[in-house]
Amino acid sequence: MKISERIAAIRPSATLEVTARSIALRAQGVDVVDFGAGEPDFDTPEHIKQAAVAALARGETKYTPVAGSAALRDAIVTKLRRDNGLEYALGEVIASCGGKHALYNAFMAMFEPGDEVIVPTPYWTSYPDMLALAGVVSVLLPAPESRGFRIAADDLRQAISERTRGFILNSPSNPTGAAYAESELRELVEVLREFPEVAVVSDDIYERMVYDGRDVPPHVGVIAPELRDRLVVTNSLSKTYAMTGWRLGYTAAPAFLVKAMATLQGQSTSNPTSIAQAAGVAALLGPQDCVTEMVAEFEKRRDFIVERLRSIPDLEVVKPDGAFYVFPNVGAYLGKRAGSTTIGTGTDLAVYLLEHANVALVGGDAFGSPSHVRISYANSMENLARGCDRIGEALSCLEG
Repeated sequence: MKISERIAAIRPSATLEVTARSIALRAQGVDVVDFGAGEPDFDTPEHIKQAAVAALARGETKYTPVAGSAALRDAIVTKLRRDNGLEYALGEVIASCGGKHALYNAFMAMFEPGDEVIVPTPYWTSYPDMLALAGVVSVLLPAPESRGFRIAADDLRQAISERTRGFILNSPSNPTGAAYAESELRELVEVLREFPEVAVVSDDIYERMVYDGRDVPPHVGVIAPELRDRLVVTNSLSKTYAMTGWRLGYTAAPAFLVKAMATLQGQSTSNPTSIAQAAGVAALLGPQDCVTEMVAEFEKRRDFIVERLRSIPDLEVVKPDGAFYVFPNVGAYLGKRAGSTTIGTGTDLAVYLLEHANVALVGGDAFGSPSHVRISYANSMENLARGCDRIGEALSCLEG
């Protein structure tokens, strides 16, 4: 027996790997400050948890339709209309076991082996590997630090070839926190109008997490309604409602694609957990002040950690527009030594910081940018301060 080539060619999730290492060290009694986790540190709001309890009491413990219950899909339709100005029917939405599952199903249902999909870089670590499982070639399009980690419209145009079948838009972004302004989205749309064979995958998982008084810009599907037949909207309840462990995401897309995704899902996971679906209805249709409060706290933490990181010599830090990550450039520390070990990449530096400072973060290699590291500020102010102190001290000990 052997491992299949398709699995041997992909990497484990770097972010989940860091989380696992942090948990293992804590189990050994090590005081680890975890900046690696890609999840809010807040608890799921009480009204959402109580909706799950009520569903259990009603005996909602059976299979639902593969694409999700009618109640949940109706709540998704309502949310898309209320928050995004997008109109979808029940047959055009599908619930899945998290945002990652939604994207995986969409990629497998949309693309053929040999197709090309444009992935702005730095990218969320799972995009290239999920595309590789579908036999797709990821065309990595640099989003320069000098542009705040956002791509330019002309660069997008030049990256499109006769084999291009998709473009991934993630705003605000994981890992950089970069968010596109309405004017920038309109420029990208002008390019996409020229290439009707290119589908647009809008990964909206951090859509509500924008700072500095910015309004959430109009959705790309509102800016360009003519893209609707080739627009795939994916989202999740994980970040917005602190529901990472509930595993509930969704997709809105043309009915033929949703039907294909449901076929795939029906032969893999089937429906998302019935209890999580009931909680999801409460999350999407219930009070939204919990989201506003969480975002306000994240903005305070962003301001705090950016200031602290910028006080460390030779760290270059772009202030993120949204999400809950900061992506400092550690290039000045590459080539330095820790004893006999030379720090060659962001991942090398992450290993050094975990082993010598008990701080867990993720090397930028996992996101296509080896001169950076990703720091999650989904943590308490106390831990942010302790972690930054440890990072600064450990970096000062490097030689060369």
